[in-house]
Amino acid sequence: MVAGGFVALLWLLELVDQVAFGGRLDLEGVRPRSEDGLGGVVVAPLLHGGWGHLVGNTVPLLVLGFLVLLSGLARWAAVTAVVWLVGGLGVWLVAPAGGIHLGASVLVFGWLAYLLVRGLVSRRPGQIALGLVVLVLYGGALWGVLPGQPGVSWQGHLFGAVGGVLAAAWLERRRPGGGGPRVRRTALPRA
Repeated sequence: MVAGGFVALLWLLELVDQVAFGGRLDLEGVRPRSEDGLGGVVVAPLLHGGWGHLVGNTVPLLVLGFLVLLSGLARWAAVTAVVWLVGGLGVWLVAPAGGIHLGASVLVFGWLAYLLVRGLVSRRPGQIALGLVVLVLYGGALWGVLPGQPGVSWQGHLFGAVGGVLAAAWLERRRPGGGGPRVRRTALPRA
């Protein structure tokens, strides 16, 4: 329900943008190195440059969002927050000035990278297997982190993925039984 509700919210926002604002909400995306554009970090993943843009993100958002949600709502929220902030701030710092970057693909690439890396960090067989399945299904999308397609924010894709890797490294090492250093307890000799 959470993944579907989030995607429904994106569709509702696009409808409001198209009907009530004539697409002007898109101007609120991330504008690199612009003081005004920094606020776009907060709203850019909620905005899309038209119906085609939103349609392209819908299925990956539902699938990958659901897979991250299998670890719980709190984990999904934490991963999403890291990806959202790292992705938006990375775009703001690195992308060329003069453009506007928006769309939930920053989350798609972040969730994808999180799912791919999580198993490697945690060393849990089930998560490694899930990462491999995700790689087979969505691995081709990773080419989107490279420049080449006009009008597509490869910077958003790249920094979303960086956020996903950072979220996996941070959150999985903090989890009991995660991939962090193992603490071995030794029994004290009995006197």
